[in-house]
Amino acid sequence: MNAPESPLNLSPDGAAATTACYHCGLPVDGPVRYRVRVAGEDRPMCCAGCAAVAEAISGGGLDAFYAHRDALPETAPDGGARDLAVYDLPEVQADFVRTVAHADCADAREALLIIEGIRCAACVWLNEQHVGRLPGVLVLEINYATRRARVVWDPARVQLSAILRAVTEIGYEAWPNDRAHAESVARSERRDALWRLAVAGLGMMQVMMYAWPEYTAGDAELPGSIAALMRWASLVLTAPVVCYSAAPFFSRALRDLAAKRVGMDLPVALGIGAAFIASLWATVTHSGEVYFDSVTMFVFLLLGGRYLEMLARQRAVRGVEELARVMPALAHRFTAWPGTATEAVPVARLLAGDHVVVAAGEVFPADGRLVDGRSEVDESLLTGESKPQGRGPGDRVVGGSLNIGSPVVLAVEQVGEATRLAAIRRLIGRASASRPEVVQFADRIAVHFVKALIVLALVTAGVWLWLDPSQALSVFVAVLVVSCPCALSLATPAALTVGTGVLSRSGLLVTRAHAIETLARVTHVVFDKTGTLTTGAMALQTVELMGDVDAARATALAAALEGPSTHPIARALRAAAGEQARPVVDQLSAVTGQGVQGVIAGRRLRLGSADYVCALSGAPLPASPSGIATPVWLGDERGLLARFDLSDAVRSGAPELLAHLRERGIAVSLLSGDAHAPVEALAQELGIADAHARMTPEGKRAYIEALQQRGAVVAMLGDGVNDAPVLAQAQVSVAMGGGTELARAQGDLVLLSERFDALIRGLDTAQATLAIVRQNLRWAFAYNLLAIPPAMLGWITPWMAGIGMSLSSLMVVLNALRLQRRAKERN
Repeated sequence: MNAPESPLNLSPDGAAATTACYHCGLPVDGPVRYRVRVAGEDRPMCCAGCAAVAEAISGGGLDAFYAHRDALPETAPDGGARDLAVYDLPEVQADFVRTVAHADCADAREALLIIEGIRCAACVWLNEQHVGRLPGVLVLEINYATRRARVVWDPARVQLSAILRAVTEIGYEAWPNDRAHAESVARSERRDALWRLAVAGLGMMQVMMYAWPEYTAGDAELPGSIAALMRWASLVLTAPVVCYSAAPFFSRALRDLAAKRVGMDLPVALGIGAAFIASLWATVTHSGEVYFDSVTMFVFLLLGGRYLEMLARQRAVRGVEELARVMPALAHRFTAWPGTATEAVPVARLLAGDHVVVAAGEVFPADGRLVDGRSEVDESLLTGESKPQGRGPGDRVVGGSLNIGSPVVLAVEQVGEATRLAAIRRLIGRASASRPEVVQFADRIAVHFVKALIVLALVTAGVWLWLDPSQALSVFVAVLVVSCPCALSLATPAALTVGTGVLSRSGLLVTRAHAIETLARVTHVVFDKTGTLTTGAMALQTVELMGDVDAARATALAAALEGPSTHPIARALRAAAGEQARPVVDQLSAVTGQGVQGVIAGRRLRLGSADYVCALSGAPLPASPSGIATPVWLGDERGLLARFDLSDAVRSGAPELLAHLRERGIAVSLLSGDAHAPVEALAQELGIADAHARMTPEGKRAYIEALQQRGAVVAMLGDGVNDAPVLAQAQVSVAMGGGTELARAQGDLVLLSERFDALIRGLDTAQATLAIVRQNLRWAFAYNLLAIPPAMLGWITPWMAGIGMSLSSLMVVLNALRLQRRAKERN
């Protein structure tokens, strides 16, 4: 980095001209003190910060960053300038940005964006390379099928406005992924595509009218003046088709070339451009063949196919993003409760503690509990549960569910980003902005395919120039167009996007992109016990006393030691203690999978497994009780005080799920931290041969790792914080929807409905999705292999090639949509 003094630049009239910073564009106050060499020239910088960023960009081989920025103005789609700095305001970011932990930044920011202008895998690559290299950008993942980007950045090193500006500078537009703008982008995309298609269709029809006489003349030739008139008229009509309708092909091809990337629009642009320029030359010189009819027909057919593909893709994306549209805009809040007067307020202004009335047919605006009225609630969109659920005073209701019975009053407990719906939407966003390895592999293949295709087209044209020069251009265009690998890049993301939507509507939420593919290949399923195979709604059955406390005192001590824990055992003990006063606990600590310890009135107590509690006093281990009840022991430094036996019902659908897994040849294991007796009793009841008790989280993780080393593809089902490391170890993990937030964050899928029939349908859908991915890939490869030889032999004209390429892309999207029809038929 150079920092020399520099004199002021002078304008031609001798006045001092302000020097602008080459990186940010702001004026440089005083002499230029910083310069960075970019694209072979020393560029002025306003400060050390801009100089450091520019040097990093240039040093990373991304000088094209500035070329793109200088060539493309920072304008919104409607032509108006965007004030990107507004997105750095905290009050604006509050709607779509959240704080997350990252290995390189404990206070990182995360946002889900819509990227306008993405048309192929090359667009994804360009954005990820260009924006992802900005200093401070920690993660950038773009999903080709949904056009969504997940970006994580360090706010101390880069601002969101700089990230949005970097996207704009390479010809795209980035917007927050809000409901209104997502619909606006989709409408704008459809409108633009329809206009281009209409111009191409009108031009094609008129050009065909002028080309028809020459086709029907046979051996007779049209008079020279008539033939020239027809050609000039065709040129005038074809020019708007090429310059307007086909303009996106050329602009994207140039953008890819500027980034030293071969994109999928390059063969199309070469074909259209070569045919049009050759026809233009033939028209001006009155010699040779013209291909105006083929050019216009090809553009029309290609745009028509891509328009249908876009409609199918948007339909698939809407299936994934239905949850983003369920929350109402307004709520009717009581001005005072109890009372009758209400006011209409935006849902975003609701606070915990507010009371709102929800009429029949309205959507609950937040999470909370009913305080007045009884009704039935439709939670199908959130959980996949098709039957309405009865709710009354004291019952919990999830925001986004539909009230279908009678008016009720809701006491708001969680609003905004704290609601369950918001958590679900975040998980959906994480999944929709990521790409599994199979998609990345297909994209890499597609890039190499385009390069090979261009070389093959050039070689074929050279051969035809030697054999029959009059056919060389037509064959060159046909080879370029007929085998464009759009179908190859669409084959996998289209099927995964549709499959994700189908699973979410059935109550199984996909939170990571690889989940569907891995779930379809599972060979071994590992279950946790409490809260997974059982409901987790534990209840205290009996209290066996062994020390100097009575049952009420022992229960109060146990409830106090459990404190605010969300574990099912803790909830059961607190419920058993009721409203009686609980003693104060000091020095409270917990050992994961073993129990808790604390000091009450100077007396050190432990609650948990027998060996953990007995280790405090050195007392011998007691005999384990028989039966399915889970024993929890209480003791102090002198010995055991009490044993609590808690019962837990088997979750509905568990026997059917296990039978379904066995039918598929999938092995089943049960790993639990509970005592041997209840684990063995449950395993015997459900017919699980491989069951293990007293398992610590580390033991569970090691067990799964051993299975994986033997070649097993393991799925893990769990619900609690103890299961988080185990869920992370498995190739694919399913977190119960009622489990802890940490378990849901670790899960690749979340069982929202907590009904195992949703998981059965999920296994079927995952296998069907993987089958469609394979069908699409086979179709894409087979089509290209079968289409290229006839095109090289001159048997396929350019307009026929356009039809074939459009249909090949449309075919894979329509094939993926069969998953939606299959799900509707099954329901």
